[in-house]
Amino acid sequence: MVKEERLELILSQLAKDSKVQFAELSHLLNVSEDTVRRDIKELNEQGLLRAVRGGAISNSSVPHHYRDREKYDVGQKNLIAEKAIPFIKNGQTIFMDGGTSVLAVAQMMPKDLKVTVVTNSFPVADVLEDHPNADVIFAGGRLYKTAFTTIGHETIQTIRNVRANLYFMGVSSLHTQGLTGKSYEDVQVKKTMAEMSTQIVALSTLAKINTSQAFYICPVTNIHAIITEADPNSEELDAYRSMGIQLI
Repeated sequence: MVKEERLELILSQLAKDSKVQFAELSHLLNVSEDTVRRDIKELNEQGLLRAVRGGAISNSSVPHHYRDREKYDVGQKNLIAEKAIPFIKNGQTIFMDGGTSVLAVAQMMPKDLKVTVVTNSFPVADVLEDHPNADVIFAGGRLYKTAFTTIGHETIQTIRNVRANLYFMGVSSLHTQGLTGKSYEDVQVKKTMAEMSTQIVALSTLAKINTSQAFYICPVTNIHAIITEADPNSEELDAYRSMGIQLI
């Protein structure tokens, strides 16, 4: 089998299972694991997958720009938001980042809830402007145009001055090896919110589960709960269940 055929087969297998392992591919392709490792490295350099120890996983296929993401998987995000609302209690201080699932939570927040929301998201701040009992602290900084959020030193300093009860984290990619994102500076904001929160709830559609991006946020075991649109008993979530993470 020539290299081009091997690469095509690897991508085909990845599309079916979201992950591949050197040993399995070696058997499937009838080549050595060293050959498979070189093929995976080449595909990783082309940005077609993400190489991990022992194999590779899919890159997230979710659109990067906010304008595209806000129209993507709307029904699933609304279901996720409905599941997230019971986590909010009166008197809490809550971090909300720029995730579109997080925005859906802000839109659904009951009007009688008295909370303080700290956010770097312009859309979240805009939605909560009409909420009668939500005190909003906006973490200003440099505009990250792709996400309509703020990033940079000023944003992070505001977040570091807060001790939040709860952080609703919008997920870019979630894998047993950790949570990751596409933008280095956006990841620094998420990382800081995670550090300054007592409880972290990750909001993720199934399309983002078992995928990875370039920049690391935190171990998946730092997450207290993962909320998806799926049945929490779904086999796709078994690995996270076995790690003791609450699935909603």
